[in-house]
Amino acid sequence: MDAVRDTQLPYGIRGSNLGGAVQARLRVWIDQDLCTGDGLCTDHAPSVFALLEDGIAYVVEDGQVLHDPGGSAQLAVVAPSQEENVIHAAAECPGECIFIELDEVPAIEG
Repeated sequence: MDAVRDTQLPYGIRGSNLGGAVQARLRVWIDQDLCTGDGLCTDHAPSVFALLEDGIAYVVEDGQVLHDPGGSAQLAVVAPSQEENVIHAAAECPGECIFIELDEVPAIEG
């Protein structure tokens, strides 16, 4: 489960704290109705975002473009190595169409 990590995220974004027994997984989706097609997201995180022929950005998960518009139904899990890039992409997006969500999962005790 490489997409699972501590609840602390860059820039103070946090999942809820349930007594330290929870970790968070970052997920992202794009509202294509708001996308301006500038492509800044692909500059920040090309493995997470793609521009298709329609000039609109979509999220990518495991190398597959989730190209069925429909909002949060197209959530893609973000690899921990790409989390900061995705947060930067959302902050820089002129259409404000990139939405980040946290999935809380039980901590794995080893």
